[in-house]
Amino acid sequence: MIHPSTELRFVSPEIGYGVFAKEFIPKGTIVYVKDSLEIEVTPKKYAKLDAYGKSVVDKYSYRDERGYKIVSWDFAKYVNHSCNRNTISTGYGFEIALRDIQADEEITDEYAIFNLENNFQCGCGSKNCRKNVGASDFDVLFGKWDEEIKEAMKNYYDTDQALEQYIEEGLFLKLKNYLETGKNYKSVYSLRLKKSGKNGVLQHV
Repeated sequence: MIHPSTELRFVSPEIGYGVFAKEFIPKGTIVYVKDSLEIEVTPKKYAKLDAYGKSVVDKYSYRDERGYKIVSWDFAKYVNHSCNRNTISTGYGFEIALRDIQADEEITDEYAIFNLENNFQCGCGSKNCRKNVGASDFDVLFGKWDEEIKEAMKNYYDTDQALEQYIEEGLFLKLKNYLETGKNYKSVYSLRLKKSGKNGVLQHV
């Protein structure tokens, strides 16, 4: 579920649609949460889809740590990638604003965190654009991502968390423990998957 202070807008013929803030969203705000309405496409379900069905799932889904393709039921599926993204996924089932997001600013994300199956050429135009974004970025950048997330979480209690109620209970308890004690942080690397040597089954790292 995407934050209520956002809306879908057309960006350009090349990019298509994107998600934009309708009003100011402070650093530390939950901008997206994986709620119970999200569509989960298991590898078995995906294999049974026809070519068109697979193309739709591939375009609008992200891949979680189980290898499931997750399709958002709302317009969260239209959030675009940027190497200078203003939100990022966490190990707690939600994405957090890494900095203050101004009204009319596009909400952007880090696609490399979604266990990409294929690299893509990035044209985000940011000064730190990596040009080529791929699954291997996860292993290189996850430490930097964790530090950015921890910094943003310092502001967690300073903002109205409209989506907090939708966090899965077990993850919320872990989040609360970290926020209150500063211990047992759940790294974004918990979202990483790898192929085991056995039947190509995807598993946690």
